[in-house]
Amino acid sequence: MSLLATFKQYLFRWRSDGTAPLRLGQRRIFIIPSRGGLLFAAALIVMLIGAINYNLALGHALVFMLAGLGIAGMIHTFRNLYGLIITPGRCESVFAGETAHFPLTLENERSTPRLMLDLEAQAGKPVTASVASQSSVKINIPLNTTQRGWLDLPRVRLSTRYPLGLFTAWAYLQPAMCCLIYPRPIASPLPTAMPSSTNGERNGEGGQEDFAGFRERQAADSPRHVAWKASAKNTERPLLIKQFAGGAQAELMLDWQQTDPTLPNETRIAILTGWLIAADTTGLQYGLNLPHLKLQAGCGEQHCRRCLETLALFQP
Repeated sequence: MSLLATFKQYLFRWRSDGTAPLRLGQRRIFIIPSRGGLLFAAALIVMLIGAINYNLALGHALVFMLAGLGIAGMIHTFRNLYGLIITPGRCESVFAGETAHFPLTLENERSTPRLMLDLEAQAGKPVTASVASQSSVKINIPLNTTQRGWLDLPRVRLSTRYPLGLFTAWAYLQPAMCCLIYPRPIASPLPTAMPSSTNGERNGEGGQEDFAGFRERQAADSPRHVAWKASAKNTERPLLIKQFAGGAQAELMLDWQQTDPTLPNETRIAILTGWLIAADTTGLQYGLNLPHLKLQAGCGEQHCRRCLETLALFQP
């Protein structure tokens, strides 16, 4: 049994660096009669017996014509997958409980379309696609998520019954794709924000009371601080950021020790995630303090993503 399992894994598994395309060849495609195909064959056998018994020349002609039609359908079913190119894409992170989507690009180099393609990685969630001649189409394989961390794409079954439904051709795909699942947030009141300890050094930048002028936007600046009206007057210059002076900038440290130690670790992580999202929404400077790990205060989309990734992979 161990040898058989190893052989199946070697035969059906496609591993790559997450970007390498796969072209379906003859050895990767399998084909068997469908239930409708077996019923069709049984009907042909009965018709052939009747034609032989009653010596009906037209009966023989009809049986052989239908048999040839079935064989032609088998060839077209196989060719509907043969030579198809599958390229994996990049997965976007989602929160636990949401649906993760694994993008795949199907490319058809032939002059005939490929129709009625079914892809399924999770039972009950098939995705149907068709690819026009000499074109490509991008599809998303959905997967349910239940817990944070890395989620690997399981084996995907690509199948088709086109054109007659008498045969089922399929191939197994498993690109090296994974999606980072963020913890599911729990909404709760934010802890008290403290003034930044570097007010003296950052006076003229971090305050929020008096307007002090503009400066050119940098990559780390949040889009919320862009002076859109002033930037629109001169479209040739970079975007401008509003500067304020005279006030202390609120800084929030999201500390593991601020959560209830009697709660399960996953619940405490979910509370921290809820605090993080609330702080980012309100535009606060916030940092993250976990056991043996500390992220300095910051703001913006990149900082929020870094904090969420840290919580997703955190092991208490």
